[in-house]
Amino acid sequence: MATSARGSERYYRDAVHNIIRVDTRTAEGRLFADLIDTPEFQRLRRIRQLGLAYFAYQSAEHSRFTHSLGAFNLATRIIRKLSDEHKIPDDERIAVRAAALLHDIGHGAFSHVIESILGFHHENYSVATITEPHTNINRVLTAFSPGLAESVAAIIKGTFRRRALAQLISSQLDVDRMDYLLRDSLMTGAKYGVYDLEWIVKSIDIDETNDRIFVAAPGIAAVEDYLQARYYMFRQVYFHRTLRAAESVLKSLLHRATDVYKKGGDVWHLSGSAVEKILHGERLTLEKHLELDDTDVLFHIKQWRASGDVILSDLSTRFIERKIFKAFDLDMDEGDRETFLAQARTVVEDRGFDPEYYLLEDSAKHADYYFYTRDTHNPKNLIFVEYGYSHPRIREISEVSAAVRGLQEGFRAQRVCFPAELRDEIEALYRP
Repeated sequence: MATSARGSERYYRDAVHNIIRVDTRTAEGRLFADLIDTPEFQRLRRIRQLGLAYFAYQSAEHSRFTHSLGAFNLATRIIRKLSDEHKIPDDERIAVRAAALLHDIGHGAFSHVIESILGFHHENYSVATITEPHTNINRVLTAFSPGLAESVAAIIKGTFRRRALAQLISSQLDVDRMDYLLRDSLMTGAKYGVYDLEWIVKSIDIDETNDRIFVAAPGIAAVEDYLQARYYMFRQVYFHRTLRAAESVLKSLLHRATDVYKKGGDVWHLSGSAVEKILHGERLTLEKHLELDDTDVLFHIKQWRASGDVILSDLSTRFIERKIFKAFDLDMDEGDRETFLAQARTVVEDRGFDPEYYLLEDSAKHADYYFYTRDTHNPKNLIFVEYGYSHPRIREISEVSAAVRGLQEGFRAQRVCFPAELRDEIEALYRP
């Protein structure tokens, strides 16, 4: 809930941060209020933060809108803390806060799920939404300051100088991850994402010589806690087998819808809609991308239940009624895996299902995003800490933390997803 009158203050009641305050009595505060009120930002209310996680965790209904406000709140707090010890000009401080607010503005329907299906990265649409002159976001930013939109875009892209400030928005220790771990943990009910946020905020600092963020020595344990939280949230939530099985059904039904559409089959759609463009295989323009949200995709899937195409109708019905696929871990050597998949394909075909749509392999992609590793070509993806008290030095965290070194093997998983009614037959194929 938020008050909306100009010349006053807005208070957003938040499940993680309690109250998020926007002071609209100042020009800076009115800027952020105006950004929040744009249609592009309000669209984030209609995009679930965790995509299809609600199939596995029924309370995971939170949105990109709430997460973006949370990231903005953290950026505001950290910038205020850093400004007490470092000279941060007003234009840089405002740009960082705006980038935190807008970092997810380009997300597609169901968050990352649609990205993998359609082959785009939301960051590109975020930058376009911020920099294209015809968007409301750009008009608000430019009206405040002519160069603000480009500065915000540079922070999100990681090309902004000062680099340390950009790291607050995009790095291995940024306000995006700090917020979503706590928020996703709270909303799913999984306790793995809880860590000592307050001590990290207290301990974060700027290494002016090397233009980078670091954490002061008392905060090392809090960062270890944070990295472990990320590790376990990935394993237990972001790569939950039920969530991934639900994603496989969505991928299959969209795949089938485009195939049937290309052949002139029965695929209902709103004429001129973003979904029609997707069915036609077109890359969405920024305007069409910003039209699309979770409700559009769900609406079309509901109509496809009545399709004359049996496969599309069946997959759409499974998705809407949560009769999702089962996932089976392929934790076996390569030879056994190939034999198992060939046999599973035979079972699927013998039961009258097309394996192209009813037997899908799934692997833990983008694991580097979730797990901290020192093996990187980008310095922004390293976390630096102050080590030692009598003669402190700034070092990369895995050099001084056995706990972090233990996390660097990461997590790899490969699964196959198939209709639940075939579970006994398929799982019986492999008995180690």
